[in-house]
Amino acid sequence: MSTPPIPPPGCPAHGLGPDGLRRLYGPEAEDDPMAVYEKLRAEHGAVAPVLVQGDLPAWLVLGHRENLDVARTPSRFARDPRTWRDMREGRVAPDHPLGPMVTWGPVCNFTDGPVHERLRDAVTESLERFDRRGVRRYVTRFANQLVDRFAANGNADLVEDFAAQLPMLVMTQLIGAPDEHGPRLVRAARDMLRGTETALESDQYVTTTLQQLLEEKKANPGRDLTSWLLEHPSALTDAEVLAHVRVVLIAAFETTANLIANTLRMVLTDRRFRDSLSGGHMTLPDALEQVLWDQPPINTVLGRWATGDTVLGGKQIKSGDMLLLGLAAGNVDPEIRPDLTVPVHGNRSHLAFSGGPHECPGQDIGRAIADTGIEVLLTRLPDLELGVSDSELQWRGSLMFKHLVAFPVTFTPCPPAGGPTAPVTAAPLPEAVDAPHASAADAGPAGIPSRQRRRPWWIRWFSRR
Repeated sequence: MSTPPIPPPGCPAHGLGPDGLRRLYGPEAEDDPMAVYEKLRAEHGAVAPVLVQGDLPAWLVLGHRENLDVARTPSRFARDPRTWRDMREGRVAPDHPLGPMVTWGPVCNFTDGPVHERLRDAVTESLERFDRRGVRRYVTRFANQLVDRFAANGNADLVEDFAAQLPMLVMTQLIGAPDEHGPRLVRAARDMLRGTETALESDQYVTTTLQQLLEEKKANPGRDLTSWLLEHPSALTDAEVLAHVRVVLIAAFETTANLIANTLRMVLTDRRFRDSLSGGHMTLPDALEQVLWDQPPINTVLGRWATGDTVLGGKQIKSGDMLLLGLAAGNVDPEIRPDLTVPVHGNRSHLAFSGGPHECPGQDIGRAIADTGIEVLLTRLPDLELGVSDSELQWRGSLMFKHLVAFPVTFTPCPPAGGPTAPVTAAPLPEAVDAPHASAADAGPAGIPSRQRRRPWWIRWFSRR
């Protein structure tokens, strides 16, 4: 099935498909997805009929309560894509752009019930073996080395030079992959998640690379996620280990890169946000939670499939229908946030990491990468400024994501902390020990004297502006 042509901009039918249903792909949806979500909310309420690539029908869940209802009741809304009626009946082409996202595999996010519990336990217990203080020190080292690469230039693109690199550098080490795989995996992961014409080729590259890693770890296990999954008491098969390493790597990369970029943008452009930080009313973890409410790293999660005829948000859902969790739309549901200008303090009931039995198991590691990396960056470059006006920033969107294309900044040039040719490397991560977890501030960016770290970084940073 080929994707139908999209009406040109300015056409009255732009963004609309058969029966007047709105498309969640194409220029309108990708340029300003939040505007499309609000149009759908005004037209249909908490649950809206939409079209995905190939003009295949789906339901977009817009309400906060309705999103949690779907996420928390797998008996009504299964995670197994093999229940998708359009796929069973042959309407999903083999080369469909969403193929990598809806092709079943032996992984916890495509299963429910006892099978899901067995697989998820293996993942969560393996992730918990990482020492959180060690992870933060590890992120600090990588972040400093990335800053060293452009510190003397006086300018940088914080998407390509920082946000897009830091998560993958960390995650490739967490899974035990060699450093040289990082750059190519970044490009392949992005391409696959955007659902481009080459998404299937990128998906195959990621799979092949991880298959090689699996064989290496079977022969020479280490202190990494791949090795721990292989030796877990649940006795995962090779296919199950491979599938879960892939999911952890891909999910953590795009979401954490977006969280870093979105938080930096808000810090540098939103006066209300900056005033709150400089006044000491909001810590960096608090700031990240605000961004997770206002600009979650994932707009839409694909998907859930109805196990039988049911009703959701007043809409008649048929057995086999696909549903999309509208995380970004649910976070701004006027039923729970009537005034979006009011900051959300100390409230983690956002949908950024979904909910229910399939809630993101790696969210704490994602938060650690983001807040530690941002702290290092802002401490090293205290006079960081956006290099263009906020209105000039460009975005790229897809069904699942919307992220900054580039984030140019300027600052006073400074010498690299680790020397002009410091490589981006890190020692093996330590395994968890029975000790209290340290905060990001405990580690402290390398090269910053302890007397300068007595006050919180956000007070020091904004007091200089």
